[in-house]
Amino acid sequence: MIRAVQEQDAQVISDIYNHYITNTVITFEEEPLSSQDISNRMRTIESADLPWLVSLDKSGQVLGYAYASKWRDRYSYRFSVEVTVYLSPEHAGKGLGSQLYQALFNELKDKNIHSVIGGITLPNAVSVAVHEKFAMKKVAHFKEVGFKFNQWLDVGYWQGTL
Repeated sequence: MIRAVQEQDAQVISDIYNHYITNTVITFEEEPLSSQDISNRMRTIESADLPWLVSLDKSGQVLGYAYASKWRDRYSYRFSVEVTVYLSPEHAGKGLGSQLYQALFNELKDKNIHSVIGGITLPNAVSVAVHEKFAMKKVAHFKEVGFKFNQWLDVGYWQGTL
């Protein structure tokens, strides 16, 4: 089941995201986030009238999440968003990311969003495959723009049109 995020989801979302912060280069954040940090981010997304969705198992446990954020602040960018999806490590590779993106993209279409953009730390074949499954094309590759875990990291951007 997929539904809109709720305040009580903040702790589980924090737990999921903190796994990626502390164990991977998928995100360039380096310090774990509290549930309050996540709540603040949820409010920022909500105040921009953009969706933040969660995927639940049959018992109601959050398995992953996806959201859209403003691409840039200038008014002319109002029809473009950056999209993000994260899954609990135990539930990755089961199609949940694609389900979340499909639901997210459907909501974004309803909001007249035209362009979706996803940033991916490279290499990351799984994330590239998910984005390309939705007809997103690689539009940029920045070399060595991030530094985490004592290594320089590349970032690619994929873009799709709704």
